[in-house]
Amino acid sequence: MAEAYVLQNCATGRVFEDSGWLLSDPRYTGHSLIRALYHKKQLHYSDHDKGIYRFADWMPVNRILKDSAAPVTYKSEGLASHLGLKNLYITFSGYWPERGAFMKTCSFKETEAYSVCAHIPEGEKRTMVVASAGNTARAFAKVCSENKIPLLLFVPYDNLDTLWFNKEPDPCVQSVCSPPGTDYFDAIELSNTICENTNRYFAEGGAKNIARRDGMGTTVLSATTFIGRIPDYYFQAVGSGTGVIAAWEANKRLIGDGRFGNHLMRLVASQNAPFLPIYEAWKTSGRE
Repeated sequence: MAEAYVLQNCATGRVFEDSGWLLSDPRYTGHSLIRALYHKKQLHYSDHDKGIYRFADWMPVNRILKDSAAPVTYKSEGLASHLGLKNLYITFSGYWPERGAFMKTCSFKETEAYSVCAHIPEGEKRTMVVASAGNTARAFAKVCSENKIPLLLFVPYDNLDTLWFNKEPDPCVQSVCSPPGTDYFDAIELSNTICENTNRYFAEGGAKNIARRDGMGTTVLSATTFIGRIPDYYFQAVGSGTGVIAAWEANKRLIGDGRFGNHLMRLVASQNAPFLPIYEAWKTSGRE
C-alpha cells in the first residue's frame, strides 16, 4: 500500500509520495530511476502460503492476487560437487513441484507480473500496456486473466509461437502484433504510440516501474532468507539488466534489515550471444 513506502529519485535523492502510478520523479527533467523506500526495515517473510506476497513488506502492492508463487532456494549438491563448491545455493523461478516451485508459466517473469498487477491503484479503469517478446507477455496474460485486469500486449509477429498458455486468456487480455520481420524494439515503439492516449491506456513501464524491480528482487530475498545471510556472489543471466538493478536494491534493503550481514554481493551478470547489449557497452565503455 502507498502508505507503506515513499519514493526516492536515485539521481537527486529527493523523497516524495507515490501519487498512484509514477515511473519517474515529476519534478525532475533528467534521466533517473526512482526507488521505493519501505517504512518496514525488517522483512517478515515466514508465511509461505502467501506465495510471492510472503515478501510483500518490500513490494509496493495495493492488494494480494491469487495463485502467485515465490522463487524457491535450495542448497546445490550435483552442480556444487561438479564445481568443487561447498556452499552453492540455487534460486529457482519456474515450475518444479518436487522443489515446491509453482510458477505455471515456467518463467521468472511471474515475479514481475504479480508485483506490477498488485501495484495498480484501486479504481484504475484504463488498460495497462505491455510490450514483450514472449515470457513477459505470458506472465502478464496469466495474472491479468485470472484477476480480470485489462491488458493490451504488443508482441512481434515472429514471436507469436512463444505465447503458449495452459488455457485461453480472458477477454480482458488483448494482443497486437507488429508486422512480420519486426522485433521487440518495434513492438515497444508501437506500444508507446498507443500509450499517447492517456485517457484509455497506461504503460507498465519496464525497468522504470518500482513494482517490476521489487518483484524481481524477491529472488535475492528468497536466497538470503533461506541461507541466513547475504550471499557473497550472485550470478544472474540478464537481458536489459533490470534484474541486476533489482538484486542490488534488494541487497541494500537486506543490509538495512540488520539480520543478514552488512556487505554488498559481488554481482556477476551474463548474457547469451547474439543479444549482448550490456556486454558490448561494457567493452566499449559507451552507452549507445
